Amino acid sequence: MQFQLAINLERLTPDTDMRVVRDHTLAMVKMADAAGFEIAWAAEHHALEMTIAPNPFQILTWWAEHTSNIRLGSGVANTAYWHPIGLAGEAAMVDLLSDGRLEFGLGSGAYQREFDRMKPGLAQPDSYLYMQEMLPLIRELWKGDVAHNGRYWQFPLATSCPKPLQDDVPFWVAARAPVTFDYAVANDCNIMSWPLTHPFSEVEEYRGRLDAAIAANGGAYSGQWALMRHTAVYDNNADRTTCIDAVRHTLSMFGNLMQQRGDVIDGFPEPVPLAELDGNFRVDPDMLEENLMFGTPDQVTAKLHKYADVGIDAFIYYASMGLDMDVQKRSLQIFIDRVLPEFN
Repeated sequence: MQFQLAINLERLTPDTDMRVVRDHTLAMVKMADAAGFEIAWAAEHHALEMTIAPNPFQILTWWAEHTSNIRLGSGVANTAYWHPIGLAGEAAMVDLLSDGRLEFGLGSGAYQREFDRMKPGLAQPDSYLYMQEMLPLIRELWKGDVAHNGRYWQFPLATSCPKPLQDDVPFWVAARAPVTFDYAVANDCNIMSWPLTHPFSEVEEYRGRLDAAIAANGGAYSGQWALMRHTAVYDNNADRTTCIDAVRHTLSMFGNLMQQRGDVIDGFPEPVPLAELDGNFRVDPDMLEENLMFGTPDQVTAKLHKYADVGIDAFIYYASMGLDMDVQKRSLQIFIDRVLPEFN
């Protein structure tokens, strides 16, 4: 099983210096690079301080200059916000500037609030249709001239400038719903899944969806399946409490965005009281420690073996949850020192 890192520039209050956030994020990526992590993922989100990522390709280009081996993934670019020619060129430029380290991830977005601002009139559940039109078009633009007359984009003959250095850039699709698993398998894409705070049974359900998609595709699939979880490894009760409190607070803001239950002021989502969130049992501290990749090194190692047994090819260590920066670094270092060796 491979290991990957997902991390955002994030801040929860306006008094946090963005330069400190910047330097911390880069330090975490450099730690992962030195430890042999396979990929570092940068997201795309807009007008949110908790995920400062207006263009993942800028972030990946920045990381490329400071790393040597780790591959660089857009995790993920929201296709509805882009024009195909622009997206193809931006992504290919990262591959060029990083000497062929691009992992190209596409998705359908998460927050209706964001769509209301970036793509007014589009309902988030319908955005997967944009991805389905975009993905094969990117491949064509990377080959050479193509004209397109589709449902969402139309343009005369054009190509991507530059072209990627890699002959076959790995494509990734963010998938949870059966229709997206089906599409990813049929189009020979790698898959990344995020079960949020759901229990391990959700992972097993995704495995079933992947198997069904492979069967529907005649049994042919050579892609990887990566799974992401918020991750915190600790060896004392103080850090345990800090990590659980941090993710609960982040979930209260995430609940605002997902359910549109509160305001967003100057980019900062108002925390929704946990008791007011639908399904608030999913933010119970003991449940979070059990369902997320939280725990001591031995507990996290045991959980990861369960993930390997269900067929996960790569685990994505999701570091961003509003956690104190020193605790976040300490968690990653413990993971590197005491968990990774169990899988080498």
